[in-house]
Amino acid sequence: MSLTAWQTFVVVGRLGSLSAAAAALGYTQSAVSRQIATLEALAGVPLIERLPRGVALTAAGEAFGMHALTVVNAADRAVHAARSATTGSQRPLIIGATPSLAASVVPAAVRRLLDEGGPRPWSLVPALTRELSARVVSGEIDLAVITDAPPGLPDQPELLLEPLGSDEMMVVVSTSHRLARRKRVRITDLADDVWVEDNDGSAALLRNHAARAGVSLTIDFAAADLLGKTAMAATNHAVALIPGSLVPALRPDVTALRLQHAPTRGIYALLSAHDPHPATADLIRLLRKHSS
Repeated sequence: MSLTAWQTFVVVGRLGSLSAAAAALGYTQSAVSRQIATLEALAGVPLIERLPRGVALTAAGEAFGMHALTVVNAADRAVHAARSATTGSQRPLIIGATPSLAASVVPAAVRRLLDEGGPRPWSLVPALTRELSARVVSGEIDLAVITDAPPGLPDQPELLLEPLGSDEMMVVVSTSHRLARRKRVRITDLADDVWVEDNDGSAALLRNHAARAGVSLTIDFAAADLLGKTAMAATNHAVALIPGSLVPALRPDVTALRLQHAPTRGIYALLSAHDPHPATADLIRLLRKHSS
C-alpha cells in the first residue's frame, strides 16, 4: 500500500470529489480512481460512494479516513524530522483552540513563548472541541486548547488532558441596553430579554444556569459564530452569554456584564500521548498563566 494512495484518499475525503482531488494533486481523475480502488481492494469494503455530484465516504471510509490522516501526518513529520536533523530547522507548532480561546488566551500565550524562545513557525486552527480532538488524534494538530463546556471533555486513551484554569461566563449587551451601566446582574434581571446563541455547549450552560435560578429563558436567535453573536448584541437584537476570556477582544459598542453566581467552564490543553512537540511543556506553562 503506497503512501501516495493514503494521501490521495485523505484529499478525496476532504474535497468530496475525485475530479477536485485530481486537480489538487496534479493527477488525472482515472489515476485517483485507481488509487482509491487499490485501497478498497486491500480493505475488502467500499470506502467511497459515488453520488450524482461528487463522492461521499462510506461508514467504512470514515473509519479508514481517520487512520489514513494519522499515517499521512506521521509521514510528513518524519520527513521534517529528517530535514531538521540536517538543517537545524524547527518543527512547526500547530495549535488548535475553541473560537473564544483562539481570540484571546492562545495568541497571548504564544506571544510569550516566542518572546522567551525566539521565532518559530506556528499556526492556529480555530474549531470546536469535537473536531479538535479528532485532529489531535490524527496528528494534524500538536496541542488543542479546549473547555469542558457541554458536551464535555473527550475520553480517549491516546489523548492527554492538562488542566489550565477556568473561565467565568458573562453576558454581553449593547452599550445602550438598559442594564449596560451595571457592574453585576442576576440572570433573573434578563429573564425577559431575547437571547442569541452560537453553539449547543454555550446554550446548555445558559439554560442550566437559568434553571438553577428558577428562570426559563428563550433563545430566539442562532448565530453562526461569536462574531455574529456579538453583532446581534451590539445592534440590540438580543443579549448573549460569552466567555470572560473573550472580553478584551470585544467590539466597542458592546459591554460585558458579570453574572451573580456565574457559570464557569474549565480550560484544558489536549495533546497526543505520542510524539509531543518539543515546545509543548513551555506552551502549557504559559497557557496556565493566561488562563488563571
